Amino acid sequence: MNKRRDYLIGKLIASHSLGEGEYKELIELRDDEAALILQKEAVRLRKEIYGDKVFIRGLIEISNICKNDCLYCGIRKSNKSCDRYRLTKEEILSCCKDGYALGFRTFVMQGGEDGAFTDDFLCETVSEIKSLYPDCAVTLSLGERSRESYKRLYEAGADRYLLRHETADEEHYSRLHPKNLTLKSRMECLHTLKEIGFQTGCGFMVGSPYQTAECLAKDLKFIEEFRPDMVGIGPFIPHKDTPFRDYPPGSAKLTCYLLSIIRIIHPSVLLPSTTALGTLEEGGREKGILHGANVIMPNLSPTAVRNKYMLYNNKLSTGAESAQKLDELKKKISGICYRITCERGDAAKNIT
Repeated sequence: MNKRRDYLIGKLIASHSLGEGEYKELIELRDDEAALILQKEAVRLRKEIYGDKVFIRGLIEISNICKNDCLYCGIRKSNKSCDRYRLTKEEILSCCKDGYALGFRTFVMQGGEDGAFTDDFLCETVSEIKSLYPDCAVTLSLGERSRESYKRLYEAGADRYLLRHETADEEHYSRLHPKNLTLKSRMECLHTLKEIGFQTGCGFMVGSPYQTAECLAKDLKFIEEFRPDMVGIGPFIPHKDTPFRDYPPGSAKLTCYLLSIIRIIHPSVLLPSTTALGTLEEGGREKGILHGANVIMPNLSPTAVRNKYMLYNNKLSTGAESAQKLDELKKKISGICYRITCERGDAAKNIT
């Protein structure tokens, strides 16, 4: 029995809030008993709001070309071994056509910060997707852009934007990124996206190099205060062609623990169980669902490019990860007493 740990868990469940130092303590006091208590409350909250639904998003990885040189990322500019590609508008639309037939009602266009994807190109593509499939949501995950660019994308019909903040600790951010990228700029982009009207998502890696419990506490406090519509977290997995190649991967257990905490902090949040979690551990995505997550993003990208979009080693890109294996995925989720739904799956509103 740990009175301090139990006090912190009780306070979090009652108020959906802790001080930054208290989040740090809750992370440091993690044990199986704490994980189970938090898991049960997280599951109770997500069932109260979303029932047994697991929302699916069709992921389209539109380019692995990136102008940035983030130290952890397999598609970083300096990686000369990366086999680069860029999808055409016609290829993106073909992915949407296939996905729509499979039942997907959200398409996620994700890619590196590729200068070829101008506002004109993206707005035209988004507008066409929305025209062809008006009952679908379009999510973009294309990095940092200007306010004007974000505004144009929103006006073209994009509904959501995912921009992982990676870490809310400024020093930690500087150790993961080149000098030209700053936490200040990343946070400004997130606030801009929210102001424009996007359903906005942030997120971070669990177990990235130099990460401490204090770093994670800052992430949790930021999520509590920012109130994003979506939060994407997954374990750090090294890539063989990056400076972090020899660092150990993050922990699946800690990732699940944090998923539960995030669900309790922000009960209505859309919370993916990520491909990274499934890559790190057999059945990892199902474990994420069992700890409070409620979104899965199967891959709709053309088969020929799936294993070129390698942010980390050994990423799941075929089999159950692909959209064409959707029936297999449905069975797996049904096996843990949840069900995949083909709804758009917008975030629930006005819930503490």
